[in-house]
Amino acid sequence: MDNLAAVSTEPVKVTVTGAAGNIAYSLLWRIASGDVFGAERHVDLTLLETPEHVHAAQGVAMELADSALHLVRNITVTDDQKTGFDGVNAAFLVGAKPRGKGESRADMLEANGRIFVAQGRSINESAAQDVRVLVVGNPANTNAYIASKAAPDVPAERFNALMRLDHNRGLSMLSDYLGVPASKIDSLVVWGNHSDTQFPDIEFLRVGGKSVTEQIDRGWYENEFIPRVALRGAEIIKVRGHSSAASAASAAVDHMRDWVSGTGGRWVTVAQPSTGEYGVDEGLVFGFPTTAINGRQTVVPGLDINDFQRERIDANITALRAEAAIADELFT
Repeated sequence: MDNLAAVSTEPVKVTVTGAAGNIAYSLLWRIASGDVFGAERHVDLTLLETPEHVHAAQGVAMELADSALHLVRNITVTDDQKTGFDGVNAAFLVGAKPRGKGESRADMLEANGRIFVAQGRSINESAAQDVRVLVVGNPANTNAYIASKAAPDVPAERFNALMRLDHNRGLSMLSDYLGVPASKIDSLVVWGNHSDTQFPDIEFLRVGGKSVTEQIDRGWYENEFIPRVALRGAEIIKVRGHSSAASAASAAVDHMRDWVSGTGGRWVTVAQPSTGEYGVDEGLVFGFPTTAINGRQTVVPGLDINDFQRERIDANITALRAEAAIADELFT
């Protein structure tokens, strides 16, 4: 069964890690209500947490049960990874260690690396053959790279990282600027890494099938739009006092729904393992323009890349190479 949205009497087995956290708290109800796999598809939910947080996850499970959601067949709460990924069809890897005070990005990568090596190995041993893995926990691209490397028997393309949040942020800002609904905007792409090097690219942007790139002021685009999309998470923390949770969960829903059901020809940004497209090193988990049909994702091919784009794409390649070098040390 490659298309998880297909009609079936069998429920989709879904695992969410970091299940006691704020993102999962928004995500789980969306999954349980049919927003990801369809309004007729039942789900078995597994809430995977660390031992110190499993009690809180049990409280989340109680609330899910109290919601009497008709698509939910079973809810399992566990801190055991083998149990957590047993037979799983779709995994949302939300839980990750945030960067501590005084820690470098390398420190964060090393700490999270141990988490995602263990999860990748458990997925390799226990998951269903059609498993799809979406890494939400940061640094998402390299965590996905690590988990995939730790799961050699699972095709690499089954591991994605969440850059749909960056894509959605860009759509929202462009909607305000152009005065059109976000749903009418197509062919935005956020190249690269879910970090401050990411490159939100409007060179191919279309509204109603027509190019609108020339309608956008170049100064606004380069000096406001690009950095604001990249730094939106920090802006939200400054204003709200907490990191993005509901919007991250919503983006995760969008990503997995389109992965299993298709994009209808529209471009979305997907961070997926490169096979050499656009000069990106093979294996790096990189944000690309992507379409999906019948459960399969395809990087949009053959785009002409100008010098402005090339410089920013290359900056992301360099950053992800450095992160991958740190991650590779976990396997030596």
